Amino acid sequence: MSPSPIPAVIAVVIRDDRTLLVRRANPPDAGLWGFPGGKIEFGEAVREAAARELFEEAGVRAEAQDIITTLDVLVRDSVGLVEQHYILIAIQCRWIAGEPVAGDDALEARWFDLAELDPSRLAMSADVDVIARRAHAASNLGSS
Repeated sequence: MSPSPIPAVIAVVIRDDRTLLVRRANPPDAGLWGFPGGKIEFGEAVREAAARELFEEAGVRAEAQDIITTLDVLVRDSVGLVEQHYILIAIQCRWIAGEPVAGDDALEARWFDLAELDPSRLAMSADVDVIARRAHAASNLGSS
């Protein structure tokens, strides 16, 4: 058990109205589709961490831009006690190069149309659809 929250990032990339997701290989959320991401290393800036994790997990290069939101992820044991507490910082990233290839902690990596992001049809981490739509709206504002 970690005595304090663990800071981590998720890289949210929107390209041509599609969102990049990876299917996670490891807990938490093993087997679920979510944004590439992971723990922030000591001395690493949030945006640097997002770009690094994106490349390690999906082979895609991007420019990390604005913070979209933050999320608390509480991992509980079998009796409901908190074992780990992650603070996820969602970073909007502008695609630069590369096509998704699963690496590092991912089983699969691919682009999804926003319409595909329906939690009743796709096994996803919490709020993936909400965050992707928010990022899509922000990217459309920036391109007008």
